[in-house]
Amino acid sequence: MSLSDLRSPRLTDTAPDWWKGAVVYQIYPRSFQDSNGDGIGDLRGILQRLDHLERLGVDVIWLSPVYRSPHADNGYDISDYQDIDPAMGTLDDFDELLAAVHDRGMKLVMDLVVNHTSDEHPWFVESRSSTDNPKRDWYWWRRPGPNGEPPTNWESFFSGSAWQLDETTGEYYLHLFDRKQPDLNWENPEVREAVYTMMRWWLDRGVDGFRMDVINLISKNVALPDGVVPPGKLYGDGFPHYAGGPRLHEYLQEMNREVFAGRPGLITVGETPGVTTAEAALFTDPARHEVDMVFQFEHVGLDHGPVTKFRPRRLEPGELAANLTRWQDALARVGWNSLYLGNHDQARSVSRFGDDSSHWYASATALATMLHLQRGTPYVYQGEEIGMTNMPFTTIDEHRDVESLNWFAEAVAAGSSPAEALLGLASMSRDNARTPMQWDASPSAGFTSGRPWIGVNPNASRINVAAQDDDGSVLAHYRALIRLRHELPVVAHGSFSRVDAGDDAIFAFERVHGADRLLVVANLSSDERTPVVAPAVADRWADARPLLANLDRPGEAAPFAPLRPWEAVVVGA
Repeated sequence: MSLSDLRSPRLTDTAPDWWKGAVVYQIYPRSFQDSNGDGIGDLRGILQRLDHLERLGVDVIWLSPVYRSPHADNGYDISDYQDIDPAMGTLDDFDELLAAVHDRGMKLVMDLVVNHTSDEHPWFVESRSSTDNPKRDWYWWRRPGPNGEPPTNWESFFSGSAWQLDETTGEYYLHLFDRKQPDLNWENPEVREAVYTMMRWWLDRGVDGFRMDVINLISKNVALPDGVVPPGKLYGDGFPHYAGGPRLHEYLQEMNREVFAGRPGLITVGETPGVTTAEAALFTDPARHEVDMVFQFEHVGLDHGPVTKFRPRRLEPGELAANLTRWQDALARVGWNSLYLGNHDQARSVSRFGDDSSHWYASATALATMLHLQRGTPYVYQGEEIGMTNMPFTTIDEHRDVESLNWFAEAVAAGSSPAEALLGLASMSRDNARTPMQWDASPSAGFTSGRPWIGVNPNASRINVAAQDDDGSVLAHYRALIRLRHELPVVAHGSFSRVDAGDDAIFAFERVHGADRLLVVANLSSDERTPVVAPAVADRWADARPLLANLDRPGEAAPFAPLRPWEAVVVGA
């Protein structure tokens, strides 16, 4: 029987921490599968592709937003939390998808975006109508400065000021992201109750939890002080004043009491940009009743340049492994890690952290091996399981992402040539992760019968699901990794200990759970490397049995033999 024919065993949610043995798959619905030929992915398209996810073996499906939205930020600007966007389908379609997911033994998680709404949400429409409207205080409104300037010097995540002047009342509203994404004021208890009511409505409908978008931004320093202007920047860094605010843990604990208490089997994930290891331990300490795990951003910020991520730097050998190890050690006793390299906000992982030209297969599978076998819950972003790469965009007109478009315009206005600005987008634009899922070698990669909303990567002719139904594929390797997590308790519950392999480019670590032991040795470079370990370590693994390798290895397991570029070996004892 081939690996591609194996179906990974399903988890049960009888244990309160069942998600430690789970694998989550993120779907970016707009780009996953189109069912009606309009070029935009939808809920019925997802329904058509559930066989793929079941065979992959994942336990949880996380949907990026499918709520009603004007799509200034591809659905992360929500105008109605309790309806489905017409481009995605209907509530009946959603219910049918949810039932089908549950019938297959999987769970479904919604994307919860409650730091901000769309400016077309009825709450904001009321809030902006007059200074004395009852919902005025549902958002952050401030008067202009002495010369009509914004209330603070904060910069938006999407370039420019974080404040927008509203002509109706002559005041500014805060938008940490796009101007069409005004920030909710969580200081107002009516806002919090409205959010909790909406969350309970979805849980009552049957969803299994939430991934909470930028949840550590919901509590802000109410004084809203100016930020320090970094060298080379036009605006101040407001992050210390709007992230991890004084009431954040209070709000999360209140949410837990008001929404999640008495509902076993759920999963809650907080996206927390800029979070430290100490803060992550607080968020995920089960005794504190906040969230099960967080997305931290340190490792996906390692290659950012000193001024902007669009001027990236090359990582030194071992930098990524060292950072991941730091997070493993920090949350070893209290807390839990989310394990990810890519998502809808990050460039493709094999292009960013691997070698997508000379060692595409090996680097895609080596990165997956070292990630999935750490302590934590792994996340697979759509297309990662087949090694999808960055898109070779050639013009700005091919881009769709508001962050990329805004940065390009700002960079050109500041003196960069269009060609130079496009180079910055080539490696780091979020659009790299948003091109259509590559199902087959047809002109639109099996994604749509119409014209896709964003271009299809030309390498879909060779990198696609249909072409990888064999033992030597990236897809087969992902299936094997997921099966290991389900079958070996040491993967889900074992301790993590880094092994010094004598070379920064080699990421080696041990997992231990009772009498069971696992060793992972991965060469994260495009050169041959030879591990050199202490004699005690070599003796400990002298009789290891092979469990998994991404490249064919003659003979016995030999985990400390010379490693070819991007070779990864997994052995047990």
